[in-house]
Amino acid sequence: MATHGSLTKAGKVRGQTPKVEGRKIVGTSSSVGNKSNYNKRFVLGRYPGQNKPGQRRKRR
Repeated sequence: MATHGSLTKAGKVRGQTPKVEGRKIVGTSSSVGNKSNYNKRFVLGRYPGQNKPGQRRKRR
């Protein structure tokens, strides 16, 4: 069975790259998101989701 490249070089690049630590994700508090949703849905009268009436396209 033929292989693409030699198996001795498998993982060479990943082993050479330096490890970079990921940044800590800091989320917003739920009260801020709830206030934003309340304003959008009840004050501005928008519908939740991506199917906003003004942006809806008709299907053929």
